[in-house]
Amino acid sequence: MNFKSAIIVFENLSEVRRLCHWGPIIALTVISVCSSMAMLDSIIWYWPLDTTSGSINFIMLINWTVLILYNYFNAMFVGPGYIPLEWKPENQQDSMYLQFCRVCQGYKAPRSHHCRKCNRCVMKMDHHCPWINNCCGHRNHAYFTAFLLLAPLGCIHAAFIFVMTMYTQLYDRISFGWSTVKLDMSARHVHYPIMPFGIAAFAATLFALGLALGTTIAVGMLFYIQMKVILRNKTSIEVWIEEKARDRIQYYQTGEEFIFPYDLGGRWENFKQVFTWSGTPEGDGIEWPVNEKCHQYNLTIEQLKQKADKRVRSVQYRVVEDYNGAWCPLGKGINTFFRSPCSDEPRIKLTKGEIIFATRGTRWWMYGDKVLDEEQTKAGVRVRGWFPRRCAEKCPCDSANASASEEKKVK
Repeated sequence: MNFKSAIIVFENLSEVRRLCHWGPIIALTVISVCSSMAMLDSIIWYWPLDTTSGSINFIMLINWTVLILYNYFNAMFVGPGYIPLEWKPENQQDSMYLQFCRVCQGYKAPRSHHCRKCNRCVMKMDHHCPWINNCCGHRNHAYFTAFLLLAPLGCIHAAFIFVMTMYTQLYDRISFGWSTVKLDMSARHVHYPIMPFGIAAFAATLFALGLALGTTIAVGMLFYIQMKVILRNKTSIEVWIEEKARDRIQYYQTGEEFIFPYDLGGRWENFKQVFTWSGTPEGDGIEWPVNEKCHQYNLTIEQLKQKADKRVRSVQYRVVEDYNGAWCPLGKGINTFFRSPCSDEPRIKLTKGEIIFATRGTRWWMYGDKVLDEEQTKAGVRVRGWFPRRCAEKCPCDSANASASEEKKVK
């Protein structure tokens, strides 16, 4: 085995390791429980070898499972696509419109964002999904959305089987006009199932029914959210950027107009940017078709403006209480414990005396960047996340600067 083959094998093994995470373990467990119970209950309720419709029902059930797993594993292992390390635009002058990523030591291409979990800049990043233990982005967006569609449809079919199995077995009503019971005027010939349906089977079916219904509602809502942004040719992150653009323009009253550059004007045109017959999405993940009123860097320029505005609006805080980084800290008050931010963003450990620049927050929590030493800053290290509000207090000098800034704005 040569060196290149060894690298490929290592990369394949590292991809398989994605399965060793609570997200895929739970997702695959739910899929296996619902599909296996649906097949077993189909044998009990609607024996597939007796009628054509029973066979069709069983084959459809197998097809749902195959299609769901096919799209799920593609979403996981194909991945979103990553911007090459140390990437630079072909025209060096275009770098002034782009953000620089210190971790990847390159510029962030349009629509790309750095993922803290993957530790890479991701092409057209939508979000990092714990259920596939990977990012949803340019290359796997179609597979991920197809999985979100097929999972509820398969669960609806399975839920129907669960309900019919429990109904027929509990009330001994096996004949529905299409089933395996033959009735005549003198006798009733019952087709007994080849598998027993006792208390354990009833409990397992009821549990699987709960999983199927819960999955249908939860995953169905995610599918609706994804399709809503896809039909506008956006990502979940870009929806947030667009909202912040409107807030920035309204706050500073600049009078400028922000047009989202990647909305091509029609739902079908936007739809084709993600879904293709070949399964491979349009584009190379770096350059994108844009609205005729925009150019390639409209969104990145807006991001730079928002980043500058974020620095201006950030408030300096000094840590007055140590914090161990717990998601729901017991020693920081009842409200802090129960009102922890519903976000997968990290929490940061705090030591008394440290300085933090807070950029946003709630009544009980704040989000900010920790001020690091010069060596860490040069190395691209960045520590940011949520921390309890009571652990830090505003620096007096920063309060004075904020007041002066507000007075200047009013004048």
